[in-house]
Amino acid sequence: MNTLSEILTASASRHSHLCPRQVLGARIGLTGAAALGLEIPRQDKRLLAILETDGCFADGIEAATGCTVGHRTLRVEDYGKIAATFVDTQTGQAVRLAPRLDVRQHAYDYVPGEARHYFAQLQAYQVMPDIELLTIQSVQLKKTVAEVISRAGVRANCEACGEEIINEREILVGGRVLCQACAFGSYYQSTVTQPYLNIEQTCTV
Repeated sequence: MNTLSEILTASASRHSHLCPRQVLGARIGLTGAAALGLEIPRQDKRLLAILETDGCFADGIEAATGCTVGHRTLRVEDYGKIAATFVDTQTGQAVRLAPRLDVRQHAYDYVPGEARHYFAQLQAYQVMPDIELLTIQSVQLKKTVAEVISRAGVRANCEACGEEIINEREILVGGRVLCQACAFGSYYQSTVTQPYLNIEQTCTV
């Protein structure tokens, strides 16, 4: 296992600086994996991390755990919260961690004389005991691990837009197989009338 210092160096290298949320991400990653009895960083897919926000916090967790989007072991459910759930994909055991509600105020107790809140948090979050820094609770996913992870090679085509859907993310609505964008509405809307732009016509030399 890498030390906290090594983890923070790896996380900071992506930003050219270290911030309190990276420290929280690293501490949450370390504590979450320990609660499940799993060694980190991992090279396999046994540990699944579900984050409730993105940004610097996510880099701290990734540096600590080895979980990545590319390996499908890191996901974001964007609730705008500094929190994460860790799942042992073999046992189904899951824990959710978040900073304690008073952690910002409590940080000053660990850095006497530091009046600047940013720097007080940056230093204190590295040394505060887990019990004073974090809350941890056992949780159960609403979907099974198998449903979250899916299976390789499973594909379907949306009957509305025709696009391919992987990882069993299709939705059955009124007997039709639909992608989630067609079933529930998408996060984007088209700004052109033709279905596809001619890339050659949009490029300039």
